[in-house]
Amino acid sequence: MSLKVAKILLLITDALLMLYWVAVAVDAIPKESAFRDYSDPMMQAWNWSFFPLDLAAAVFGFVGVYLVSRRHRLGWVVLTIGLTLTFCAGFMAISFWAYYGDFNAIWWISNAALMVVPAIVFTILVVDRTAGTEVGSGPGR
Repeated sequence: MSLKVAKILLLITDALLMLYWVAVAVDAIPKESAFRDYSDPMMQAWNWSFFPLDLAAAVFGFVGVYLVSRRHRLGWVVLTIGLTLTFCAGFMAISFWAYYGDFNAIWWISNAALMVVPAIVFTILVVDRTAGTEVGSGPGR
């Protein structure tokens, strides 16, 4: 997979993550698709506790992709922060679902994607950097 395709995949992942929060905010998640105990206030608080993390992950991801595309010297650092935050959000959710004993495929697949996509993009970044491509290097802007 090329870096260009990986960046597009990350942008789609971050956009879908933000779309999820829009759906939550306008109560558009169908009850039959919601995770177990979705209407419980404690579960709602747990879910909303991810919002700052997810927002930061998406912002760092969007800005990181932009900076890497502009070959800004800090692009790969910003992108790596976004990838790390995205991975952590998915990992924390999967960890919770495992501990909670809720194995809903929709939620597991979507949160696993939050772990897999950053791992793929990070791997491509490392390969490009170690191959001498120096992703994100170049004149600072």
